[in-house]
Amino acid sequence: MDGSTIYVRDRGNLRRVSDIVLAQPKPGSSCRRVNPLVLRKKHFIFTYNSEGSLRYTTKSLFDITLLFVADNIHNVESLVGFPEQIGDKLFAAAEENHVFLNADIASKAIKLFSDAYGGMVLGSLCLRNRFPLLHERMDEIKSFQSLKSLDLFGCRLGDNHEIFLHLTTSSLASSLVELSIGGNSLSDAGLQRLTAPIRMMKKGFDCLKSLDISHNTITDRALRYLTCLHTLEKLDVSATGLMLGTTLKNTIRDLLGLIYSERPLDIFDHARCRTAGWAEQVINQWEMCGQQVNKLKKIDESRASARRFFGRQKFVRDVLNAAPVACTRAEEAKRDVLHFYRPAASAHPPDRQTPSSTSHHQALLSCQNLKKRQRLPENGDAPRQGPPKKPTLTAEDIDLLSNY
Repeated sequence: MDGSTIYVRDRGNLRRVSDIVLAQPKPGSSCRRVNPLVLRKKHFIFTYNSEGSLRYTTKSLFDITLLFVADNIHNVESLVGFPEQIGDKLFAAAEENHVFLNADIASKAIKLFSDAYGGMVLGSLCLRNRFPLLHERMDEIKSFQSLKSLDLFGCRLGDNHEIFLHLTTSSLASSLVELSIGGNSLSDAGLQRLTAPIRMMKKGFDCLKSLDISHNTITDRALRYLTCLHTLEKLDVSATGLMLGTTLKNTIRDLLGLIYSERPLDIFDHARCRTAGWAEQVINQWEMCGQQVNKLKKIDESRASARRFFGRQKFVRDVLNAAPVACTRAEEAKRDVLHFYRPAASAHPPDRQTPSSTSHHQALLSCQNLKKRQRLPENGDAPRQGPPKKPTLTAEDIDLLSNY
């Protein structure tokens, strides 16, 4: 079949298929082929009839053209304006040809589809505890510009990961609705770095409603960095340096307008998190490819299995001793759930004041206005309202701005 003539036996007669010689594509070929219309094997569909004879039919011109464009997707400038049905079939053809496994053109190809079809390419991405995939495919993952839900729980980001700048300065800053960055060894400095562009530039995370920062080493100091998230409605601060109490409830209520939830919120349940979009299988292909390349991990696992086999008694004893601890941790995790939400009555962007503190705040304003009337200028002019105060910049904020 490779570059040779095809013969078909039909009802006992051997004949050649219309004198057609199917040519294989040359490696490294581009759109500028000498004869791009040379028929190939993939232009035909080979089947068997009821009598066991081989039959073939040619694919439609649309399918042949689709395969040609998929093979040369790196030469396409834009897909904006093409119907969604065409984009879906073209993406499937490119995926079938393993275009997205090629590191040289994968980022450009994904960006090409994302610019034209937005969230249909990938609207939700779950990378929970899949840190090897995130670090190996960082450039490709950054090409998804229309994500509404992003789960980076347990991806070992730390305080200075490059993904922070991408989240707040790219188009993701205006499309993300749900973000999970829990279990990443984040500290107060990490949240400060994440929210610095939003606090200073007054833009970014305009649609963010759900934020998970659980299982990080943050303190109540980090809560003031979240006051720039005016659309935030649900917050998870479980298993952090924050302790449930009246002080914490009042602080979060005054700063963010959120109240404590007696029951765990469903939105922070990992069971509902999934990867959805045209590129769902592409993500799985990346992960499978990474697992095949990483053979050292399999060697380590085989060695560990050998140790367990030869030390079976000690292994069983350790497992039995560790079982009660696991149960205790599960019970502690259930007790330490700290979920906060915005009441339905105040679902609109808050002014960071609660009804209980509004009357007190108005009383303070009336007292201040009375004092201002008593201290009128000597020339009798009406007091002028000064310009709005600029946000105070600390030395840490100035250092962060210099980095950006």
